[in-house]
Amino acid sequence: MSLCWPGATAHAQAWTLSNAQRQAFLHYYAPIVFKRANGNDSRHGYDWITNFDFDQDGDFSNNKLHWKDIDQYVDAARAGTGAYSHWRIRPTLYTSLIEFMDGGSKNLVLTYHVYHALDKNAAGDYQLHDWERVEMLVKNVVGSPGGGESVAFAVVTQHKRNVVRTQGSAELNFMQTATGKHLLIWQAEWSDKLLAPHGQELRFVGDPYSWIAAQLATPTAKAEVDVNNDDGRKKVHYAFVPQGSPSAVSTLGARAISYATADSLASRSDNGDSVTWPNVKRVTYELQDIADILPTHWQHGGYATHWLGTAPILDFWMESPILNEAGVGEVSSGMQRFFAKTRDIEGEDDREGYIAKKWFFGTYELNANASDTGGGGSGAFHDNAWASTVPDSRGQTRASASGYSTSPNSFWWQHDYFVHSGVVDSTDGMEAGFWLPGPWYLPAYGGFDGRWVQLFDDRPGYEPAP
Repeated sequence: MSLCWPGATAHAQAWTLSNAQRQAFLHYYAPIVFKRANGNDSRHGYDWITNFDFDQDGDFSNNKLHWKDIDQYVDAARAGTGAYSHWRIRPTLYTSLIEFMDGGSKNLVLTYHVYHALDKNAAGDYQLHDWERVEMLVKNVVGSPGGGESVAFAVVTQHKRNVVRTQGSAELNFMQTATGKHLLIWQAEWSDKLLAPHGQELRFVGDPYSWIAAQLATPTAKAEVDVNNDDGRKKVHYAFVPQGSPSAVSTLGARAISYATADSLASRSDNGDSVTWPNVKRVTYELQDIADILPTHWQHGGYATHWLGTAPILDFWMESPILNEAGVGEVSSGMQRFFAKTRDIEGEDDREGYIAKKWFFGTYELNANASDTGGGGSGAFHDNAWASTVPDSRGQTRASASGYSTSPNSFWWQHDYFVHSGVVDSTDGMEAGFWLPGPWYLPAYGGFDGRWVQLFDDRPGYEPAP
């Protein structure tokens, strides 16, 4: 293994957050997700955010199949039959926090994957494990959240596009509370829709929260918000609120989904139906870790239950193991192999999981706008990063930044990560930003690579109180 970290010395000004502070930042900036539903015709519940093991069977390959019964879960809960009562819906955003020093400043990359068990693409095909995510670059962190740091930009997934809005944009809006500063996001319904938002895609909310608050205070106001790159406001049937922000939960009157509350929190509206703000279903969600799921991709982690053994297959040089919240190893250090292709028991979908997502490495193409006609999401920059052929904005390639000279076209280093500047570069295969250099992730250098760390208690089998 060839490794060279030229001039790598720990910085006297480097410091790190505690794990409690990292959790606090993820809670503080967790988004509010306003969502359009398609819940009529026995599809109530289809639009809920959920978690990878909602059906409690430890098998991700049947999540889409089982989620098609979510209306029966709701109906059974309403009737009190006890059927499906072992399910744990627990709406979840899977997260990671990357912490690094840049000069004398501490910055964070916060990632939130909004998990859905199914959606449909524009062609009307069912898909397993929706992969939309929200990402934020937070700059000039000085301690606990709300201490003067700022959000430099945010990125949302619109299918294959990675749409950015930077600080100062009229479409980068937040709900500020005593316990958080929550990015306002709108999400389309689960189903297909030709030349229009569909399939759980994400958009930025173009209205300031002050306008939304005024609408919330008007009982007859239609529940709708403006979104980026689309004409007219979009209907809202759900508001998903981070349970880790008590002020946001209280302000919006959100409740947790349980067997006791499921019927009252399931929208039965069609995507064309208008409802007033009092009739929006307000639901809390929790945060869990992307690192909870990574071990399921591992060659020795029972991957075949959830993922296929076909390409893409990724090799990582692991500097350190993945440990669970109790400190028990779940993935070993050294050269390790991960399998990314989704196993779908219905044979309809074979997209790729976290370990192969371009946003996992930061090697995605940044887009200025959403598009209803597709496009975007070029893989040229990712391919150049893998081959280590194009220097970043600071003159480093992936290999020269990491010090692993044998990594190009061979393996990923566990801590390879490209930090975008937020500026869109229209040159194919090029992006503005830089590779995090050398031992950036070590505490002595003020770093932390939370992609591989489990911060939040899994609470297996937990059912929220009504």
